[in-house]
Amino acid sequence: MEYVYASLLLHSLGKKIDEKSVKAIIEAAGGKADDAKIKALIASLDGVDIDEAIKQAVAAPVAAAPAASGEKEGKAEEKKEESAEEQEKKAEEAASGLASLFG
Repeated sequence: MEYVYASLLLHSLGKKIDEKSVKAIIEAAGGKADDAKIKALIASLDGVDIDEAIKQAVAAPVAAAPAASGEKEGKAEEKKEESAEEQEKKAEEAASGLASLFG
């Protein structure tokens, strides 16, 4: 992931994204640069319009996020309801058990 971040930093600064500059950023941040990963990144970015890729990447997750959070809330509410019902049932069972001891 740090290789992608390095290339995005170079892009935002208007610098050329090449193996030497990506490696320099990784090492400046205290990381150990893997030449094979850098070469693969540079090759995969060949001919890619980074600004367009960023626009497409930003638009997709925003639309999906609300649906996912709504599902999680529904599941959480179900668990809360179940646990409340289970607690009430357990309390009744405990009360009937105690009543049998004294009754």
